[in-house]
Amino acid sequence: MSKEIKIGTRESQLALWQANKVKDLLEAQGYSTVLVPIKSEGDIDLVTPLYEIGVQGIFTKSLDIALLNGRIDIAVHSLKDVPTQLPTGIIQAAVLERGPVKDLLVYKTDTAFLDQPEYVANIATSSVRRKAQWLRKYPQHQLHNLRGNVNTRLQKLAAEYWDGAIFATAGLERIGVRPPTSVEIDWMLPAPAQGAVVSVCRENDDYCRQALEALNDLSTALCTRIERDFLRTLMGGCTTPISAYASIKDGVVEFNGELCSLNGDTLLSIADRAPLEEAAVIGKRAAEKILTQGGDKIVAQIKNGK
Repeated sequence: MSKEIKIGTRESQLALWQANKVKDLLEAQGYSTVLVPIKSEGDIDLVTPLYEIGVQGIFTKSLDIALLNGRIDIAVHSLKDVPTQLPTGIIQAAVLERGPVKDLLVYKTDTAFLDQPEYVANIATSSVRRKAQWLRKYPQHQLHNLRGNVNTRLQKLAAEYWDGAIFATAGLERIGVRPPTSVEIDWMLPAPAQGAVVSVCRENDDYCRQALEALNDLSTALCTRIERDFLRTLMGGCTTPISAYASIKDGVVEFNGELCSLNGDTLLSIADRAPLEEAAVIGKRAAEKILTQGGDKIVAQIKNGK
């Protein structure tokens, strides 16, 4: 194992945690590795709301380019940030065992405002999925855009007048910054592939593909594939409020998916289940049902409104 594997990563604390996780797993197998930090467009522009800057691939494009031109050998991403269609020449090589999947409310003082229908709370997030789901449950609340890496967003929350902000539980817990003033949002369905870390490499790089093969968690890979099939079939991205979660229990895959209008007024949800050997079709099948139940109109309205 003479080749040193160059691992491309974004420079945020969370991205470095993910890349170091892959680094440690590879080195435990005897491979030699080195981290190569690379800036992404998503890290440079921290002002423009995500839905206004063509979000698909904004956190992965710079790493894709570095991978294809040979500057790095593999790239590590949060799988939920990765477009459902990978660039030509790049393949998904390993999905690590999944971490926490739920969303988290970080609040300023307490959560009493959640039980006060007359109170107009100020909640921050730049995720259209989180905004839509939150407005569906709390239509009286005001939503605010919150960009930046995990640490930047926590600092912004502390400095603003907002009552709270929404984060992914995995992101805060992985780097040890989950505040005691936080609570998991049990009713909120996560983004497709939330909590999963993926490694990609060049299609023709057999050395890296074989190295990463041992890191692939089959259950996580299957469940996130189902969720991303649901997303792909609905033609959605970060600009569409699409939620999906698949899990395996006693040899059966259980799936829940949602498509929501931007303001939360309309919600289409679906539940499906299948034995493991037949589960690969669940995501696509569920999305096709959603589309025939009016989902096509919601998707069209969102696209025409951009």
